[in-house]
Amino acid sequence: MTNRLELSGTVAKAPVRSLSPAGIAHCHFSIEHRSTVQEANLPRQVYCRMQVVVSGPRSQELTQYLVLGSHIKVSGFVAYHTGRNGLGKLVLHADNITQI
Repeated sequence: MTNRLELSGTVAKAPVRSLSPAGIAHCHFSIEHRSTVQEANLPRQVYCRMQVVVSGPRSQELTQYLVLGSHIKVSGFVAYHTGRNGLGKLVLHADNITQI
């Protein structure tokens, strides 16, 4: 089974760093993607906004240059998270981030 996503866009919510009770570093931010793709031989405007989390020892290294408005490409796996309000969303758990 494969769970891999690559998304390019703009940092839409500034990075927030935290440390879990277990001492694991995390960095949370949101990416906003806009593009035009072909679907059924017609152009389609695409927009999405997705939360991204980077965890572990590389989180500082991967996110140190991120600021609101940075143009980046993020890749990793997608997981379902349920928030405190009970609403669920997909979150991209990044293992690679590059500036574009």
